[in-house]
Amino acid sequence: MKVLGVDPGLTRCGVGVVDGVAGRPLTMVGVGVVRTPADADIAHRLVLIERGIEEWLDTHSPEYVAVERVFSQHNVRTVMGTAQASAVAMLCAARRGLPVALHTPSEVKAAVTGSGRAEKAQVGAMVTRLLRLAAPPRPADAADALALAICHIWRAPAVNRLQQAQAAARRTPVPARTLKGTR
Repeated sequence: MKVLGVDPGLTRCGVGVVDGVAGRPLTMVGVGVVRTPADADIAHRLVLIERGIEEWLDTHSPEYVAVERVFSQHNVRTVMGTAQASAVAMLCAARRGLPVALHTPSEVKAAVTGSGRAEKAQVGAMVTRLLRLAAPPRPADAADALALAICHIWRAPAVNRLQQAQAAARRTPVPARTLKGTR
């Protein structure tokens, strides 16, 4: 399974592609950052992010896209920019019919380090170790994108089984109940 991980951001949008399956060694296919100038207007910055993500999709042809789920922070301006970059990544994937998975930062940290409260340095160190890299990817946004891809590869089998079970349950007719005393 080849997964493009996206750590959304307006100034630095981390992107990383990991190939592999749960229970086997993983391989980093590519890692980088889509950058936009902080002084450009928001519409132009979103177009640059879209172009960058499209280029990554063209180059690496992932089967899945894993995006960090945006969570509420104290700085509304930061959250808005992150949410907009996240939406661009999801849009690019949807245009190609690629499944998109959203993972919270704590889910990603827990999957990669064993603790949902891990620091960025711990995430970078584990990504380096898991992918057998010579050094942690820089900046941290790039390492976070790889961590998202790793998290998805490891969590996808369980999530897929759960979704299949839920779909099967929806297809199974539920017997009608009769209530005593009603006609």
